[in-house]
Amino acid sequence: MEEQVAEQMVIRATPRQCLDVLIAFEEYPEWAADIKAVTVDGRDAEGRAERVTFRAAAFGRSTSYTLHYDYSEWPDVLSWVQTDGDLTKRLDGSYQLFSAGEDGTEIIYRLTVELKVPLPGFVKRRAEGRIMGTALRELKARVEEG
Repeated sequence: MEEQVAEQMVIRATPRQCLDVLIAFEEYPEWAADIKAVTVDGRDAEGRAERVTFRAAAFGRSTSYTLHYDYSEWPDVLSWVQTDGDLTKRLDGSYQLFSAGEDGTEIIYRLTVELKVPLPGFVKRRAEGRIMGTALRELKARVEEG
């Protein structure tokens, strides 16, 4: 069963500063605690990472998944769909960015998750909340530290 969840946060930085961190995929292991390794497998005509493979810690084990990034609504939205994964059937999402006053950005993070192995609903919701909350807190810390 798939489910979409969303969470938002305001970051004290410009949308461009947030986007610069979001698309520096190779740097994720430096600041995103659950991301262990990142490989950029393909780039678009503008040199932006388009196909990215991640190895992450999840559910007490290591997992790998590949995401295809879509820049068609850039710079307002960075979205992706999963093209391959060992634990997940679907891990699709987006970051939508809005200017929030002087040097502030509101980010809405949306994620649709479908696991290959069924989990009880409360366990899945707890995991999704942890993934999203952690991702936004770590993103905020990375962007605001400059």
